[in-house]
Amino acid sequence: MSQMQTRDITLEVGDKEFTFTLTPQDVTKYFNAMTANNKVAPSFNLLSSTVLPAQKAELRELMANPVMTMQIAGALLEEYAPDIEIIVKKPLSTLTA
Repeated sequence: MSQMQTRDITLEVGDKEFTFTLTPQDVTKYFNAMTANNKVAPSFNLLSSTVLPAQKAELRELMANPVMTMQIAGALLEEYAPDIEIIVKKPLSTLTA
């Protein structure tokens, strides 16, 4: 499996496009900031810090709605994630007589 690298990702939100540049450090900072009581702020910060500067003001208008912020961040992270198949192996149960 290859190491995750910096990636440019363009998301279409409604009739607007936003381009984000994500690095492994951005994603790590996002996950480290997430807590049980703090989810929207890390998402807002991730999006604000990785979107193209010329698109930041327009994106912030959309992020006035916290649900929209979470949806955009979720789509961005889903696209950034590597395409890998993960299978959970279940332990064999032993038969008892």
